[in-house]
Amino acid sequence: MKKINLSTSSKLKGFTLIELLVVIAIIGLLSTLAVVALNSARQKARDAKRVADIKQVQTALELFYNDNSGYPWTPDGDDEVVIGRVATDDDCGGSACTLLCFSDDLDSSNDGFQASGGCDGSNNTTFMGLVPAAPRPPATADYRYHAYQGTAPTFDDCTIAGDKCTTYEIIFDLEKPISSLGNGTNCMAYPIGMICN
Repeated sequence: MKKINLSTSSKLKGFTLIELLVVIAIIGLLSTLAVVALNSARQKARDAKRVADIKQVQTALELFYNDNSGYPWTPDGDDEVVIGRVATDDDCGGSACTLLCFSDDLDSSNDGFQASGGCDGSNNTTFMGLVPAAPRPPATADYRYHAYQGTAPTFDDCTIAGDKCTTYEIIFDLEKPISSLGNGTNCMAYPIGMICN
C-alpha cells in the first residue's frame, strides 16, 4: 500500500474573491441591459396596439358614416367621451362604451357609442361589437372621441341625438414618438388620418 504525502499533493484550485466579484458584476450588468431592452419592447408593443386600435375604430366610423351620412354624436351630450372602458364622467350610463351601433327606432339615443347591451331596438346595426380599450400603463392613456358638425373652419360640437356630425377626432397618447406619425406623443386621429405632436 502506497502512502500519500499530504504536504506534497497538488494544491486545490478555485476562484479568488476578485474573480467572483467580477463575474457577479458582469452578470448584473447584462441583467440590467436585458430588463431595459424588455421594457422598451413592451412600450413599443403597447404603442403599436394603440395605433392599430384607432385604425380599427376609424374603419367602423367610416362604415357608420356610409350608412348614416354622418359620424356618431357623443353620448349623453358630452363634448368628449372615453371609448373602450368605463369613464369617470359616466359617458355610457356608468358602463364601458364598448359598442358602436345605429338604431332605426324612433329613440335615436341608441345611436353611436353605447354600453354593452345598449344597441337595443328591433332595427339596429352594430358597426363594432367591441370597441378596444387603451392598454395599461399609463393609466391616463384612454381613447377619447369628439364629434363635430358644420364646415371648416367653424366646426361646432355635435352633442345632440340626430345631429349629422361631419367630422370627428379621437385623442390618444403614445409612450414614445412614432416617426411616421410625427415627433410627439399627443396624438389625434381624424377622418383623413393621424398626427402626433
